[in-house]
Amino acid sequence: MYNAKGKLSQNDVLTRYAPLVRRLGLQLVAKMPASVDLDDLIQAGMIGLMNAASRYKEDQGAQFETYASQRIRGAMLDELRANDWLPRSMRKTSREVESAVHKVEQNLGRSASETEIAEHLKVPLEEYQSMLQDLHGSQLIYYEDFDRSADDEPFLDRYCVDRSDLLSALLDDSLRGALVEAIDKLPEREKLLMSLYYEKGLNLREIGAVMEVSESRVCQLHSQAVARLRAKLREQSWTSVDV
Repeated sequence: MYNAKGKLSQNDVLTRYAPLVRRLGLQLVAKMPASVDLDDLIQAGMIGLMNAASRYKEDQGAQFETYASQRIRGAMLDELRANDWLPRSMRKTSREVESAVHKVEQNLGRSASETEIAEHLKVPLEEYQSMLQDLHGSQLIYYEDFDRSADDEPFLDRYCVDRSDLLSALLDDSLRGALVEAIDKLPEREKLLMSLYYEKGLNLREIGAVMEVSESRVCQLHSQAVARLRAKLREQSWTSVDV
């Protein structure tokens, strides 16, 4: 796969690793809203693949596929950030649900039911579940959670001492500990869902089969679990937010 200059041949790299780019794109787009285009992710991933081929050295101590996978994922995530894949209206909805979950659970001293959250939002249960459905692809950590220019202080400031490195911040022990504690407090059904999704790597259809619910119901429960976790992470420095 190397040319006369000792570099990986781009043609060979494209031929051999194009399926890897597509597989990583499919894994990522499955967690995104329907507005995210797979072809755009694949195109960005191909650029990441070429970047990996030009930078890779055999003495780096990592196999090329491992190294390339990191570059490909990074390029795809950069593409998502650049195109602001979650519309402003969805970000607003996400904040409203998160705030409602926090306030209701603070008042009740326990996990809130969907009905109780819907009542706090002053919407019918079906409308609340539709909101959760629309939020499919919402994340526990958003890039702007590290942004000091935001109106609200990023809640990650409470956990991460050194924020100069995004990855290091995400791996910070205090953040991981807070997240583990928050997951442990989830309702059992949502805890099971998160385990199947993130630990076992099951897709939404497979999780639905295990839990004996529809795929759309899995989307709703996942969005609600994420809202609960974000609310828990914010809890120590929460300030009143009007919904």
